[in-house]
Amino acid sequence: MTTSLQDGQSAADRAAARDSPLAAQVCGAAQGRDDAHDPARAPWLHARALVPAPDGTRGCAADRRKKKDLDVLETPSIPNPFPELCCSPFTSVLSAGLFPKANSRKKQVIKVYSEDETSRALEVPSDITARDVCQLLILKNHYVDDHSWTLFEHLPHIGVERIIEDHELVTEVLSNWGMEEENKLFFRKNYAKYEFFKNPMYFFPEHMVSFATETNGEISPTQILQMFLSSTTYPEIHGFLHAKEQGKKSWKKIYFLLRRSGLYFSTKGTSKEPRHLQFFSEFGSSDIYVSLTGRKKHGAPTHYGFCFKPNKAGGPRDLKMLCAEEEQSRTCWVTAIRLLKRSISENSLVAMDFSGQKSRVIENPTEALSVAVEEGLAWRKKGCLRLGVHGSPTASSQSSAANMAIHRSQPWFHHKISRDEAQRLIIQQGLVDGVFLVRDSQSNPKTFVLSMSHGQKIKHFQIIPIEDDGAMFHTLDDGHTRFTDLIQLVEFYQLNKGVLPCKLKHYCARMAL
Repeated sequence: MTTSLQDGQSAADRAAARDSPLAAQVCGAAQGRDDAHDPARAPWLHARALVPAPDGTRGCAADRRKKKDLDVLETPSIPNPFPELCCSPFTSVLSAGLFPKANSRKKQVIKVYSEDETSRALEVPSDITARDVCQLLILKNHYVDDHSWTLFEHLPHIGVERIIEDHELVTEVLSNWGMEEENKLFFRKNYAKYEFFKNPMYFFPEHMVSFATETNGEISPTQILQMFLSSTTYPEIHGFLHAKEQGKKSWKKIYFLLRRSGLYFSTKGTSKEPRHLQFFSEFGSSDIYVSLTGRKKHGAPTHYGFCFKPNKAGGPRDLKMLCAEEEQSRTCWVTAIRLLKRSISENSLVAMDFSGQKSRVIENPTEALSVAVEEGLAWRKKGCLRLGVHGSPTASSQSSAANMAIHRSQPWFHHKISRDEAQRLIIQQGLVDGVFLVRDSQSNPKTFVLSMSHGQKIKHFQIIPIEDDGAMFHTLDDGHTRFTDLIQLVEFYQLNKGVLPCKLKHYCARMAL
């Protein structure tokens, strides 16, 4: 007797799986080559069924096992590179790697830092994934799981960091660190984590992408998703980048091309002829990092640097440094390379459908892809949490002094940070439309600034205080719309676009673990 993986979890998990049929797209990885080719033999397709023993001997053995490991269910660990496509936005479902096993596993203590440098130590099994670490921290700290919490690998000695992909084993990442290095794991919000699945067209400007097949008219978001998630084809990304010459301090502007086989540069202008293309980097044994201090440490010509670092090396000489002209260009290159690394590992996945009474393997690749795309777009549309529920503000009877200070306890307010710090914080948490924070103005004392992201750019709006009949108000539009305090202002623009380019959606906050 066999049961699907959902039978080994709680009723709430089964309900979440039924609500999200995309558990079908990617719910596990085959444990070997034979399993990948033969779904019937794949151990992760079935959980061990608990059935009564047919005879007394087996019954006694079962009783002893039950007495020794009460309520312990052996469930395999499931690396999952596409959690954004198979979990409900309303239910936090821990993958099977978090459930205890009957046989003991090695454990390790890891330390995870928050944005304010406070840390928390966790004892975790050796096969825990980054996604499971995030879920544990969300549960332990009673955070709202809005699918933006992310684990980062921060390497201060070379000034770079990267997103640890949800399916990566955290202890494997730690094993690549040197004993003398002060590397850290950071746990913070990244609102752009799955934004590609919602607005893929924002990530890839038309002048940087070439598709292998001819398209008539405008390409739909679904078509873009299909092309980037396909295991056989991949769009070509191309454009100019500054590259640091090996062993030198100088940088050179070169035309690059990203293809499925790797990253290349042209030795003759923008020529794509094979004789003019030189290999630059592959992705199997290296990871892509964003440079945080490229101009200071490496003399980069712009602030928008990124690099390739071999998994088993950590010195600056081993880095392959690149630099884009603007943030949107860097986002395009980094996102395309991350997606390419995922699509390469796609061969280890088997599509499953848990929407019916019995689970089944989806053998038709077209059906699996269409289900993934449809479900991914559907649940992302539901995931936006509103922070404010009030309507248009009305005059308050509170005193002006109280109104001036009430905002200081809000998570979106940042006291006395500079314009550059605000921009860094927003970029760090994702250039998604509506990401915002409110800060003190450094150029105009006693006023405030609303900093927000829109169109992959950061914009700043002065919040002006005005006085009318002895009462103080705040305004963004020269007094046409007035608010008695900053909380009313923020809640109003969370519900109304007003003079802003879009509504306020996600606030930037430094949160302690």
